[in-house]
Amino acid sequence: MLKSIKKQISILLICIITLSLIFEVPISEVSAAGSATINLAGTKQKITGFGASSAWCGTINDTVMNSLYSDLGYSILRLRIEEGIGDKWKSGNYSAWASELSNAKKASANGAIVFASPWNPPAYMQESFTKSGDSDAKRLKYDKYDEYVQYLNAYVKYMKDNGVNLYAISVQNEPDYANDWTWWTSQEMLNFMKNNAGSINCKVMAPESFQYRKDMSNPILNDSAALNNLDVLGLHLYGTQLSEFSYPLFQQKAAGKELWMTEHYYDNDNTDNLMKMGKEIHDCMVTGNMNAYVYWWITWPNGLASSSGTIYKRAYVLGQFAKFIRPGYNRVDATANPNTNVYVSAYTGDNKAVIVAVNTGTSAVSQKFNIQNGSVSKLSTYTTSSSQSMASGSSINVSGGSFDAQLPAQSITTFVGDLGEITSTDSVDAYSRIEAENYDNQLGTQNVNCSEGGEYVGYIENGDYTVYKNVNFDSNATSFQARVSSATNGGNIELRLDSITGSLVGTCSISGTNGWENWVNVTCNVSGASGKHDLYLKYTGQNGYLFNINWFNFGK
Repeated sequence: MLKSIKKQISILLICIITLSLIFEVPISEVSAAGSATINLAGTKQKITGFGASSAWCGTINDTVMNSLYSDLGYSILRLRIEEGIGDKWKSGNYSAWASELSNAKKASANGAIVFASPWNPPAYMQESFTKSGDSDAKRLKYDKYDEYVQYLNAYVKYMKDNGVNLYAISVQNEPDYANDWTWWTSQEMLNFMKNNAGSINCKVMAPESFQYRKDMSNPILNDSAALNNLDVLGLHLYGTQLSEFSYPLFQQKAAGKELWMTEHYYDNDNTDNLMKMGKEIHDCMVTGNMNAYVYWWITWPNGLASSSGTIYKRAYVLGQFAKFIRPGYNRVDATANPNTNVYVSAYTGDNKAVIVAVNTGTSAVSQKFNIQNGSVSKLSTYTTSSSQSMASGSSINVSGGSFDAQLPAQSITTFVGDLGEITSTDSVDAYSRIEAENYDNQLGTQNVNCSEGGEYVGYIENGDYTVYKNVNFDSNATSFQARVSSATNGGNIELRLDSITGSLVGTCSISGTNGWENWVNVTCNVSGASGKHDLYLKYTGQNGYLFNINWFNFGK
């Protein structure tokens, strides 16, 4: 990201998207009025952390860095690799990198991890070429790829020699938006990741697309050699629609890799933008299944603080997540949108349960929460609104696994409590409605907001499955019913007990319904299901996406 041109392009992209929504039916969240259920046993992605960038900020003073990285709990710092060093790095003259080293040391001293992104290679490694009529567009010379690796390794070594171990290093900031820096095509990025990135002495991040464009990262995910050299898939959210936040291909291909949002910003520190930012962080965690959220620069008017030490309100919005959701915590199942304008996510770690509730509406909401598969007796509360900045509120007692909380208008409230033992449900009644998204384990699927309320299990392909533990069939079940939809030819649900290859007690055939949100009920016969079992729904069919499933139940 850089300065005026980027801002103008971002505004243009948002305008284009807004106009497109006038003529198309958008994919949007639908409120499911009622309580928010927190399933502490429903583990999702690991959270690496939350943070910001010191790019172009110079040396940031101790007051600001301690406020963000100690008081507000930020745990990630993004550096800019200054290309003005030229070829001096070869002789060990690293003075151009000194200001960012100072910032990195301050963040590291507070326990944060640090990663770095280049906007350009040194000028002598660049060449001009013609792109879209611009005869002076810049790219990395093809015969400099190996030397570029040496350059990145020199940066890694410089930081390490001065007490900072980089967590990761990026190949290129926004290679697909490079009016002010170096362009990379998706093929060039693939070639580098496949043939050169394996020699980088650090975890490797790519491609940091400015608009989370999947055409920049899909080639890496679809090439085993390139994917093997990728550790973190970085992305930015300039003009990106919510419908693009989920990334099924990444979930399917990139086991053990991380997905980070590494840059976005909001110009105004007004309440509306604060709510957009809070909702965006929620969407990154819940819809995008991302491991980290990193805001843009720290000490600029659209940043998090002034250079003199004033902390802007948006810094506290990020702090509502960063302070309490610590690195290594896991997101767990929660009703994402229990009431109109209310968005909920939940996390566990260090024997604590953390619930973050964003109320974007202009009225206060009384929200009920139900906690499953674990015990919490008391919750501390912290709120950011137009009049509060991570303000500590009255503690809340949890009774019978439930509590009610007032969510102020246009606010973010974080609930934190000590966690008792996380347990699996004693049993699930096979003959009551079971929400498909309330699985205990899964392979290959994604939860998606449903037009009928709540969520459904989607992006189902051949061989995927979901698992529901301790389902109590009691006496023999005789039938199975499911609420499904399909814009293709559908497929099958195999009902298996205790393992993916366990006893087959029924197979339910799913036909196309002429749309992913055209829901119908389907039934099939069941034989041999009695007592308590782990239930595996194994999804089979042809290539591509098969169908969605909203809920199911058995019959006697």
